[in-house]
Amino acid sequence: MKITTLIINLIVITGIIISAAYNKEKTKQALQSSWKMFVKLLPALIMMMLLVSLVLGLIPRNTIAALMGEKAGWWGFSAMAVLGAVAHIPSLIAFPLSGSLLSEGAGVSTIAVFITTLTMIGVVTLPLEIKTMGKKFTILRNGISFIVAVIIALIMGVIL
Repeated sequence: MKITTLIINLIVITGIIISAAYNKEKTKQALQSSWKMFVKLLPALIMMMLLVSLVLGLIPRNTIAALMGEKAGWWGFSAMAVLGAVAHIPSLIAFPLSGSLLSEGAGVSTIAVFITTLTMIGVVTLPLEIKTMGKKFTILRNGISFIVAVIIALIMGVIL
């Protein structure tokens, strides 16, 4: 078990113990509520694990490195930026998938641009955003968000 996981688990257990000492009934309600939320999220978690497994099982490591690694250059970076902007993937799936791709040879800046464009740009939701916020605002927001996402990814590539 990694030290970070161990520390987080110890903090959670300590918090539960403190909460139970303060108010056992509210702690019990909170734990029951948490369990219900976990059960509701379980199908999505299983789908995430299946998707990550399929991607890693179907795409060889050298292909991931070639398409998304440092050697892919601007082509791989740009492709992942566009894919992130267009894709409508929940963060619950995108983060573990990105971590797995990173461990299989994808570049830090390429994964960073995928995650930032995925979370900052909504091509799929453009019609709704245009209807709600107006065409000019939507185009301006998405354009600026794309530029900022690229800058963030480049900075992440330099830092990490």
